[in-house]
Amino acid sequence: MVNVIKPGMFSTVQDKGREGLQSYGIPQSGSMDSFSSDLGNRILGNAVDTAVLEITMVGPVLEFESPTFICITGADLSASVQNMNIPMNTVIPIKSNDILSFGALKSGLRAYIAVLGGFKTEKAYDSRSMYKNLTKAIKLSKNDTLEISNETLFSDSKLIVHSVQEIQNELIVTKGPEYSMLNSNQKNFIISHDFTVSNNYNRMAVQLTDLLENNLDSIITSAVLPGTVQLTPNGTLIILMRDCQTTGGYPRILQLEERAINSVAQLKKDSKLSFNLKI
Repeated sequence: MVNVIKPGMFSTVQDKGREGLQSYGIPQSGSMDSFSSDLGNRILGNAVDTAVLEITMVGPVLEFESPTFICITGADLSASVQNMNIPMNTVIPIKSNDILSFGALKSGLRAYIAVLGGFKTEKAYDSRSMYKNLTKAIKLSKNDTLEISNETLFSDSKLIVHSVQEIQNELIVTKGPEYSMLNSNQKNFIISHDFTVSNNYNRMAVQLTDLLENNLDSIITSAVLPGTVQLTPNGTLIILMRDCQTTGGYPRILQLEERAINSVAQLKKDSKLSFNLKI
């Protein structure tokens, strides 16, 4: 078991999410930065769909009741065990009663705690990803207890990490279904402008501060996906993320590639980004 002494700012259990349920109005969810989440599991020899903890900006304080192995990936939040700094992207042995804690945010926004065998929280629609009205909890709370696998024998995965995925501020995108509705000035603005991340960002969406002149009509409510870029009536661009709704009525002008979604998941307020349109 893992005891939550402090939950951090916004810490959730995530896995690969819920596939194929969008037609029922159920979001995909899953780890915001799938690359970092997968990396932690691969280093430990877990399946990539093993549940991890996703932590945002301020990390939790966790007490492990039994021995295990962990790996920290994604954002650098100055992780330590028993007040001793630990490296990222590396297998870390944990002893009974060890305390995992975090300090200053050095880079990125979201970090991932993978544990040998994974976190064994409740499942809803074949996923442990926390989401309102699907799972009992939507984030960690003080004094929670998290069940983990009883595996204690670590089998070397032979994975050598030479480098990790860098956060990209230039996002590779393709044309969305309503891209053709934009005029030439709007298209030129999109590919030539450096946009800024606003203070409105969460697991559902990231809003940008820079406005695009917009005279487009709303569309009939249509399917959207993580990575869809919507254009609102006032000209705000919204990048939909893992917990996004399944349909929307704003024009879908761009679609981010997976790597671009992972990068946006690590961008903080006032970060700059641009769009590189893949033809």
